[in-house]
Amino acid sequence: MWKEFRDFALKGNVVDLAIGVVIGGAFGKIVTSLVNDMIMPLVGLLLGKVDFSNLFIVLGKGTFNTMADAKKAGVATLNYGLFINNVIDFLIIALAIFLVIKQLNRFTKKRKEEIVSEPTTKRCKFCFSEIPLEATRCPHCTSVITSAKN
Repeated sequence: MWKEFRDFALKGNVVDLAIGVVIGGAFGKIVTSLVNDMIMPLVGLLLGKVDFSNLFIVLGKGTFNTMADAKKAGVATLNYGLFINNVIDFLIIALAIFLVIKQLNRFTKKRKEEIVSEPTTKRCKFCFSEIPLEATRCPHCTSVITSAKN
């Protein structure tokens, strides 16, 4: 059983998936920092010095200036500013993934176009069946094939 597990865990797909998850997690942290530390402060400044991470609605009694104050008091809050940050975070990650996949598809499409294989079959001029290039007689209609480029 240990050998089967080792073989499974060390297959290329599992290792590739593990690497993708680790890189994706690191990429997510970078994008989250980009959104929270760079983009949202600029958007907040353009909208009149609004701090999106501190936008919330108190669902209990009391008035609080910051979300931290509300949490210290144990009051439930609806944190729509954090939701806006997360939506922008998601959109940036989705855009980045879209651009990467678009470039990969463009690259693989060019590679497929570059790989042109020589034909291995030809058509019988009598029955129009596909037959091997080297064939001198059609296996379908038994006609004698005279030319190599039929």
